[in-house]
Amino acid sequence: MSKRRTLVTVAAAALVLGLSGVAQADPSGAPTFRQLAGVGSDTTQGVMNGLSDAVTVGGTKIIASYDAVGSANITTKDAATTPNCTMPRPANSGEGVNALVASQDNGTNCVQFARSSANNSATYAGKNLTYIPFAVDAVTYGVRSDSSISKKLTTAQLKSVYNCTAPGVGTTYKPLLPKFGSGTRAFFLSSLGLTNAANYTTTFPCVHDTDTTGAPIEENTGTFLTDPANVAPYSIAQYQSQINGVVPAVQGKVVLATLNGISPTALNTASSFKRDVYNVVPTGQLGNAPYAGTFVGTGSAICSATDVITKYGFGEAANCGDTSIVTP
Repeated sequence: MSKRRTLVTVAAAALVLGLSGVAQADPSGAPTFRQLAGVGSDTTQGVMNGLSDAVTVGGTKIIASYDAVGSANITTKDAATTPNCTMPRPANSGEGVNALVASQDNGTNCVQFARSSANNSATYAGKNLTYIPFAVDAVTYGVRSDSSISKKLTTAQLKSVYNCTAPGVGTTYKPLLPKFGSGTRAFFLSSLGLTNAANYTTTFPCVHDTDTTGAPIEENTGTFLTDPANVAPYSIAQYQSQINGVVPAVQGKVVLATLNGISPTALNTASSFKRDVYNVVPTGQLGNAPYAGTFVGTGSAICSATDVITKYGFGEAANCGDTSIVTP
């Protein structure tokens, strides 16, 4: 049990933690609709589903975490009390934050937080959002088990693959990216020293963010790697969750590669492309229940649930619950 478990603040004292089995896609069990509805990142959907089962107030679940992939639409609130909360399912970090912003701007109160695997706060200037870190992840690259691609590339070598200058691009290497809006895509390209943009695959035509049918590629989904020459970024935490059966196994034939000599099975905090992952909340709600007790500070319910966080392959964040990242 982590020592952080003993640091519960007064704001979080009413929150009870209980562990369950594998979290289900979208909210499961009662109540169907909850105080804190969240959408966005594929990378953190599994751990937030687990936390939604673990965090309760007075024995009642308060977090509803909606997966990035599933039915076309989701309904986040009871139509009898909060109408107009059926919306297209947000499919990644960017779409999740957009849904949160829309909920604030139009006053519908349909979304209370967004999952984000990247700090894209600069994109939302004036929107009064706070990015609250709660766990540590790392990204490496994945290839198929039947691939001849080296599983020991460096950052410089991987960059040459993704800017289409590596020998053999188009034959030996057929690089893939998740669709635009993915936090993993944004973080991965930034870590390579490349600039993410909606037209990235036009600028660098050896890279694709759709599959052979034209469907957008979802992050951390190995089944999109259908050619032994494919290579794609992959969250280490997500991969570990998939192969260990904590979340649905969508890795297909993908295996993770060693980046810069650091094994992908090493602790996230030792990895080259290490990152914090976030829950994004309206800044004006930071001092209010149930936001404060759930998200804010090292003693918050989420930060105290280190057993859930590590179960899903993530590392503990020393800055968990920090509220210093505010949109400009």
